[in-house]
Amino acid sequence: MTEQPAAEQTFYEAIGGHDTIKLIVDTFYDGVATDELLRPMYPEEDLGPANERFRMFLEQYWGGPTTYSEQRGHPRLRMRHAPFEVTAEARDRWLAHFRDGLDRAALTPEHDAQFWAYAQHAATFMVNTAS
Repeated sequence: MTEQPAAEQTFYEAIGGHDTIKLIVDTFYDGVATDELLRPMYPEEDLGPANERFRMFLEQYWGGPTTYSEQRGHPRLRMRHAPFEVTAEARDRWLAHFRDGLDRAALTPEHDAQFWAYAQHAATFMVNTAS
């Protein structure tokens, strides 16, 4: 009898799944909460709903549960961010808070590099206003 190869582990599973993504996102929003440039881009009084949406998005993106699309449909990231002036400075601050989350998660160097490259690309893609 031939054994089936083990299913390949997703990035989400390899980095620790929900708990790791939650740590990254919680750390990110701790920074956003006190950032005078970014905080106005999150109009809800409580950052909890934004935190949950971002966590679900990242979980799905990296191979975890598909809850984000089940609840919200296609991400449409540029459309959802269009009402806000996202400048290069806002991108850099967003990245600084995200970097704090990645540092706190202490991923392997390979996983950190892959996650960081995605964050940098995504943040630059959101810039919609010249500084």
